[in-house]
Amino acid sequence: MVELGVRLGIPLALLVLAYFTGAAVERRHYASIRERELRWRSVPAITFRSVPPSWKVTECTLITGSVVISVDYFKRFLAGLRAIFGGRIKAYESLLDRARREALMRLKQKAVERGYHAIVNVRLETCRMANARNSESIAGLEVLAFGTAVKLRNAP
Repeated sequence: MVELGVRLGIPLALLVLAYFTGAAVERRHYASIRERELRWRSVPAITFRSVPPSWKVTECTLITGSVVISVDYFKRFLAGLRAIFGGRIKAYESLLDRARREALMRLKQKAVERGYHAIVNVRLETCRMANARNSESIAGLEVLAFGTAVKLRNAP
């Protein structure tokens, strides 16, 4: 009986710990993203392939921003259960949302730090990181945001 308690208790304790730790980390990350989105909202990052005619570009370069975000143990557990029954994996949706938004914030920050005023032709690439032991299991997610950073003659 004690052995059964230990065998079930340790994994359950790890799940509970992973849930609370993962939730706290996610809340802090979302708060950081929201703060930086407010800071960089004046930097246009558009998907147009060409520059709007009213923009007078003086310089341009390719710029990137990327992030790798790990999946916490609790979300991995929930996704495994969802894989058995099928359906939408909500646990991974917030992971993907955070990764996309973080990659865009890093893209904008890098552009501003280098003196550029806007980014055109913005694209996102996503890559699933698999565990070495089990290629079906997701260990994390990488999102790469890239585009053409432009300096404008009459920048705001």
